[in-house]
Amino acid sequence: MSTNEVTQQPSETWNEILSQGQVWQATLQELKQSTVPDRILKASGTSRSWLFVGCGTSFYLAEAAATSWTLLTGEPARAVPASEILLYPALSHQGEADVHAVVISRSGRTSEAVRAATALKNDLHISTLGITCAQESPLEAVCDTTIVLRAADEKSTVMTRSFTSMLLSLQYLAARRCGNDLFVQSLSEMAEQFSEHIPPLAEEIESFVRKTIVDDYIFLGQGPFHGIAREAALKVMEMSCSYSQFFHALEFRHGPKAIVSPQTCLTFFLSETAQQTEKEVLQEMKELGGVIVAVCNQADANIRRCSDLLVEMNLPVNELALLAPYTVPAQLLGFFTGRNKGLNPDQPKNLTRVVILD
Repeated sequence: MSTNEVTQQPSETWNEILSQGQVWQATLQELKQSTVPDRILKASGTSRSWLFVGCGTSFYLAEAAATSWTLLTGEPARAVPASEILLYPALSHQGEADVHAVVISRSGRTSEAVRAATALKNDLHISTLGITCAQESPLEAVCDTTIVLRAADEKSTVMTRSFTSMLLSLQYLAARRCGNDLFVQSLSEMAEQFSEHIPPLAEEIESFVRKTIVDDYIFLGQGPFHGIAREAALKVMEMSCSYSQFFHALEFRHGPKAIVSPQTCLTFFLSETAQQTEKEVLQEMKELGGVIVAVCNQADANIRRCSDLLVEMNLPVNELALLAPYTVPAQLLGFFTGRNKGLNPDQPKNLTRVVILD
């Protein structure tokens, strides 16, 4: 199935993946014009550490946001699933002073996220910032402050532009907190330039999926890219019902590489900080017979030689501004793999748009 055929068939997921460049620009512009970031930064002025909370995709978003926050601001930040707040509060709150929590939920109605925000505020006495794409949600009602990204909301079950837009918003907030205007500019430049990358990228990935038959998918990333690897594995699992896993790139050498074969597709999210070491693992997995997808900003000759599919961004921006665009190839891989298997990514098996508990 070609991308031309896709555009002729109604698909909320496809439209939302394709819209991301424009939605990122609208989101960043809205944040710049809003007084909400200033209120949040003022309210969190004395915070010494940060706790990012979510469920599923929103938890992987929390991990990417937490690592971005620490690298940008120098402040300690970590991510925990909302369920840990509820079941093991002593582990989620380790006695730190002046903690500020960020609770993430696209719908603002996910039961565990809303309950975790309530517990953080009422039981643990931690200030809470909610981030969602829906107005007047239960999450907004329980949090001290809330960022609502209306332009990023979705009709589909699988999160795509909501993930990337909420991540960009939290990176924007971190940059504002530490006065890093250059990074704010990097985000804006990336959003503007990446819009035109998505259609040709979709053509490349659709062609790759049509001619490549594999049994399982592995996604590898270090540092701030590990959360992206986790989200990538989930996207392929959700949209195509394929077996997928995630690891830190160098950890894959320590046992997991036993599964590598010509039926294994390994996607490397290559950083700029650690690319020299990461590409050694990439080359090793290619020698073991794996099918290699390399996602990077700029590739050298070794990466080109070892890659069955190369996604090269060529964006003149800060490394952390690459997290959102790095996510898009995995969204497209999940989408086209699902379509290739005769599945409808708009109606993923066993899933609902919001997990609401009794």
